[in-house]
Amino acid sequence: MHTDPSFLRFVQALPKTETHLHFEGALPLELLRQVRPEFTQPPASWARDFKFRDFGHFEQELLDMAFSWFTSPERYHEAGKVIFARHLAQNVKYVETSFASGVIEFLGLDGREVLAAIREAVPAGLEVRVFLGIHHNGAGPKMKPVLEDALTWTDLTGIDLHGTESFPLEPWSADYWAAARRAGKYTKAHAGEFMGADFVRRILDELQPHRIEHGVRAVEDPTVVTELVRRGIALDVCPISNHKLMPGITLSAHPIRDLFDAGVKVTISTDDPVSFGNTLNDEYVALAEQREFSRRELIQLARHGFEVADLVPEQKQAWLDQLDAIRNDS
Repeated sequence: MHTDPSFLRFVQALPKTETHLHFEGALPLELLRQVRPEFTQPPASWARDFKFRDFGHFEQELLDMAFSWFTSPERYHEAGKVIFARHLAQNVKYVETSFASGVIEFLGLDGREVLAAIREAVPAGLEVRVFLGIHHNGAGPKMKPVLEDALTWTDLTGIDLHGTESFPLEPWSADYWAAARRAGKYTKAHAGEFMGADFVRRILDELQPHRIEHGVRAVEDPTVVTELVRRGIALDVCPISNHKLMPGITLSAHPIRDLFDAGVKVTISTDDPVSFGNTLNDEYVALAEQREFSRRELIQLARHGFEVADLVPEQKQAWLDQLDAIRNDS
C-alpha cells in the first residue's frame, strides 16, 4: 500500500523539482479566504474524482479566484512566500513557475514589478526560475511592446505558450520564440493537453521550444514520441491535473507510463494546485498507486527534473548524486 508511512517518508525524502507551475494557479487557499471569505471549504474541484466539463469551465473558475487576489505586485510577493515555503517543506530544491501576461494586461500591472516581487519572495535553499506565460492571441497592440521589452528582463528565465490550444497559432509566435532564444531565454510551450499529437508536432516544428508542457497526447502518434526522444525534448507532466481536466484521461490509464517506457524524458509537477488541491508529493504517490511506478522509477522521474533544470553543472550534479544514493539504498 503506497500510503504506508515508509513509502510516504521515501517520497518526502526525495529531492525534487517542480517545472510546470502556474503562479496564479498556485494561489494559497488561506490567502484567497482573506478576500473571499466564502471559501470556507476548498473548491469542489479538490475532490479526488472531480472532472471539469472542459477547459473553459476550468479557466473561468481559476481566473475568478486569481483575479480576487492578484491585484498588485505586493500580492504576488505575499503569495510567493507561502508557495515557496510549501515547496521547501516537501524537499523541493528547484522550481520553474510562470506568471500570466494576460493577467497583468487585464489588471494593468507592470510586468517588471511582478517579476521582481516573485523573485524577492524566493527563500534561501530554493532555486526558482520565472517565466512569462503568453496566450496564443497575447500579442495585441497593448502587449506587443511589453513582450518585446520582456526579452530584456534579466531576471526572466524564459517564455511559455499558455491558453486554449484550439486557438490559432498566430504568425508572430514563431518569430517571438526565435527572438527569445536569440536573447538567451529558455522557451516552453503548452501542447498535447487538449489538442492531439499533430499539434505537438506543429509546436515542435514552428516554435522549436526547449521543452513541452503536458504533451501527453503525443502518445497517440508513435512517430511524435520517437521525435521527442530523438530531439531530447522533455515533457513537464502534471498527472492529477490531467486526470481532472483532460477528456478521457484518468490516473489509472495516464499516458505517462507509456511515454516513460518509450524513453521520453518526463518530469512531474502540479500545474494549478488551487484548482486541483494537489501537492507535488501527491503526484508521486498517485503514480505509484495508479500507474505502478516503482521506487526506482520515481527516483528516475526526480532525476529528469534536475537534468532539465536551469542549474550550473555543479548544482545539478549534487542533487543527482543524492538521488543516486537513495536509489542505491532502495
